[in-house]
Amino acid sequence: MKYIPLAARICLCSIFLNSGISKIFGFSGTAVMMANKGLPIAGILLLFTIAFQLLGGFSLLLGYKVKLGSILLILFLIPATLVFHNPLADPSQLNSFLKNIGLIGGLLMVIYAGAGALSIDSSAKKVQPRQEVTTH
Repeated sequence: MKYIPLAARICLCSIFLNSGISKIFGFSGTAVMMANKGLPIAGILLLFTIAFQLLGGFSLLLGYKVKLGSILLILFLIPATLVFHNPLADPSQLNSFLKNIGLIGGLLMVIYAGAGALSIDSSAKKVQPRQEVTTH
């Protein structure tokens, strides 16, 4: 059972790490696509998108500050879902919309349950600070 949270974190982080890395290598094309959607300062928004995806993705992968990493990813997913995968504007985006809703659900579970036993967060909790012994 201790491997289940690790497996879940790996499954969740894979899409964010892949997407963040892809955006780095396709930066100009992605910035143009974002600008075509009417987003102002697309290049700056793209930098934040990459940062959120990579920081959140690595947070999940390593199990380090997973609650903060999950919040970053949710903060990315909400506007990205509404702008790029809105099924009311484009019915063909329904599956992508629902996928992102599912990802948000998984991230909410991580926020609730934490990283699990096989994580940096769990290892950090096990390390107790040394107490000084005083002699009189």
